[in-house]
Amino acid sequence: MNDSLKQSHPARNLRKVRLALETLSVNCEGSQAAIARDALNDLEQVEQHQGAGEQARLAALFKVCRALGSSLQLSEVLRETMDSVIQLTGAERGFLMLANQETGELTFQAARNFQQENLNKNKMEVSRSIIQDVIRSGEGVLTTNAQIDDRFSKHDSITRFALRSILCLPLQTHGEVMGVIYIDNKIKSGAFNEDDQKLLDVFAAQAAVAIENARLYSQVDTELAKRISELETLRHIDKELNTGLDFKRVLELTLEWALRSTRSDDGCIGLIDNVGSLSVLAGDCANELMDASDPRLAPALHKGQAVTFQQDGNFYALIVPARREERTIALIGVRRREKAYSKEAENFLFSIAERAALAIENTRLFDAARAADDAKSQFISIVTHELKIPMTSIRGYADLIRQGTVGPVTDQQMEFLDTIRSNVDRMANLVSDISDISRIETGRLKIDLAAIPIADYIYEIAAGFRPQFDAKKQSIEFSIEDGLPMVQADRNRLAQILTNLLSNANKYTPEGGSIAITASFSNNFVRTEIRDTGIGLNNDDQAMLFSQFFRSEEPAVRNEIGWGLGLHVTHRLVKLMGGEIGVQSKPGEGSIFWFTLPAIK
Repeated sequence: MNDSLKQSHPARNLRKVRLALETLSVNCEGSQAAIARDALNDLEQVEQHQGAGEQARLAALFKVCRALGSSLQLSEVLRETMDSVIQLTGAERGFLMLANQETGELTFQAARNFQQENLNKNKMEVSRSIIQDVIRSGEGVLTTNAQIDDRFSKHDSITRFALRSILCLPLQTHGEVMGVIYIDNKIKSGAFNEDDQKLLDVFAAQAAVAIENARLYSQVDTELAKRISELETLRHIDKELNTGLDFKRVLELTLEWALRSTRSDDGCIGLIDNVGSLSVLAGDCANELMDASDPRLAPALHKGQAVTFQQDGNFYALIVPARREERTIALIGVRRREKAYSKEAENFLFSIAERAALAIENTRLFDAARAADDAKSQFISIVTHELKIPMTSIRGYADLIRQGTVGPVTDQQMEFLDTIRSNVDRMANLVSDISDISRIETGRLKIDLAAIPIADYIYEIAAGFRPQFDAKKQSIEFSIEDGLPMVQADRNRLAQILTNLLSNANKYTPEGGSIAITASFSNNFVRTEIRDTGIGLNNDDQAMLFSQFFRSEEPAVRNEIGWGLGLHVTHRLVKLMGGEIGVQSKPGEGSIFWFTLPAIK
């Protein structure tokens, strides 16, 4: 009976002992029966103690399983798993191994009572053959004494490290072994039994789920952090590419970011013109990467696909197209010695190429617009110069005829001469405005800022309009603040501003109307207002009033001669001198045009 007890399960042994003692207590008499009954009492105490121990173990199992489910940090879950295994089994040593999700290679993740520096080294005194058996079969292994266990006694690690009690269980999820839990006792035989294995089986199932959840959480967290980092990098790229519109700088920045993000050794950028010709404008490896006759470039050139290939056995190359409106406008190529490019690197380079395509297109459009603007400015400069010469001659000869230099002038001829002079003056103003706009836009308009007594200028310019005001029986009033400081302005341009605003007030105010000019100082600026009782403006017209060539559709406006340039020039001049300009108006109630200029204290 003793031999069978050693080899069988403890719970079954106790049942056999109870049955034997009960038989003795019935069949025997005297002292033998008393001894049997005393043994039965002792057995009941053992069973009660065993039941309490089992309940304690189950309670501990519940506690550690619940603790495992409370964390999603992989390192913490692994640490808690090993602490719990040691707590539940009383093992001397233990560790947990996980399989790499890509290679399947097992690595030590957590250990107890092993020297940290020996982890993942062959120095660890454990049975690797048992571990491999568990991984291969997906079933646990229990040996109470590996030294005499026929399955393992001849294994090199068992004899060399004198291993005895070993319990190794698989960690499984979705039918796949993801790792193992290994515990042992090198000194003591019979340290673990089937109860320990069953208990640890239950725990291992819960631990595997917890580890898998933590792994997934870690992956999601890593991917999220990686995506945030990528978006932040792309934000920096967008910012740098759109900071300026210098074509060469855009190409340099694009190549710089392409090399940095893919960890490449060198690279280049080739541009494709409207007829499909490829020319490399940035980088040092054009001949190696971007030979237009290379058939490997065809998918990138014509289909918008990435191209990867190995070059001369030394370099790995990656080329992606930069496309706009279904057309490849550039190729970005990088290469390195280290290793082939991943799909991830390819996708990120595509993201850079997408942004580069927009920046390249913008700089091209900007360069084209700048060239067109330069051509327009040159044309305006030539035209205005060529117009001034005949206009000067026309004005001069008309004045000579009016003065009777070539003979008497009739009233009708004088009227014709006045018309000629009026139209020449109007044309001269138009040419002057166009010339001013051209010089402002190209930065060639010279502004000579000086301290100007604006009150004096207001009176002086207004006095020059007295004949026009009198002709329409318009009254003019002044409200100029005493002690008004001088302003910082260009003398001639200030006169031009006041002239344009007073001219508009005169033209669009009906006969018998009134015009009022006020000037006051506030917040380091002098504010000048010209108020009229003219036709007024609706909201749509006010929004467009300072635009180039804008004229209202109102018949009262169209009846007056104008080109829609005066207020635009006025607006630009005020801005150039550091001021602001605006209008307040309602249809039929007149308008208030105002502008400010910096005051000089």
